[in-house]
Amino acid sequence: MRRFGLIVTCSMAFVAPAAACGPDTDCQLGDRTYRIQMPESAEGKVGALIFAHGYRGSAKGTMRNKALRSLANELGVALVATKSASQDWLIPGVPENTAEDGLKEFEYYDALIDDLEQKFGIDRDNLVASGFSAGGMMVWNLACQRGGAFSAFIPIAGTFWQPVPVTCPSFPVNLVHIHGTADKIVPLEGRKIAQTRQGSVTKAMSLLKTEGVFGDPSQSEGSGLACETAANDKNQVLGFCTHPGGHSIKMDYLRKAWQMLQDAGAIQ
Repeated sequence: MRRFGLIVTCSMAFVAPAAACGPDTDCQLGDRTYRIQMPESAEGKVGALIFAHGYRGSAKGTMRNKALRSLANELGVALVATKSASQDWLIPGVPENTAEDGLKEFEYYDALIDDLEQKFGIDRDNLVASGFSAGGMMVWNLACQRGGAFSAFIPIAGTFWQPVPVTCPSFPVNLVHIHGTADKIVPLEGRKIAQTRQGSVTKAMSLLKTEGVFGDPSQSEGSGLACETAANDKNQVLGFCTHPGGHSIKMDYLRKAWQMLQDAGAIQ
């Protein structure tokens, strides 16, 4: 019996435990994945910065951005790196398939938020969606269709594909858009790609301003950004920040947008 017990014990020792996921390992979510970095120090439930990568990007690539990971720690939130269903986000107007309605991606984000709460105790009432380039386009679509699932949105250098929606069921929302005035990859008024065209940031901002009944903006500068900020009677904030550069992202830009949203009471 002693020998049998030793055999059983040794056999159990070689049973591999379920792989944990984190910043360096994929978290499985059905047939999709994501990665997560929890903040180094936090008390109770923490919020999350949910970041969407650019064209042909990945969650792994997002987590390689040490400056982004450091900023999330500084803000005291989890950093969640999402992964598109294909090489690009499958949203309306995307060149890969202009007939896409975005449902695959919206359902992915729905499941993601549930998973974050259940597995990591993330506070679903303190979520900010952000993304760069094609990821910024994903963020605008989330703001349009899943506005109630997030406290705020920070799209960077990306907006809707053409045509810009004439209405959005989720508007109004808290949103700060960041864009370079010299951006040639995703110009402020868009450019033609294959059989489709990038949308106009001006039109997207105008749509949100109108549907949200945002008032006249105030102007401010800081962190290399020139910003216009407006509010509505729901105490929501709409920000449009530009920098003189091209298709780029700096953590100071993201930090500035976060502070604007905090100052307005949109996020904790």
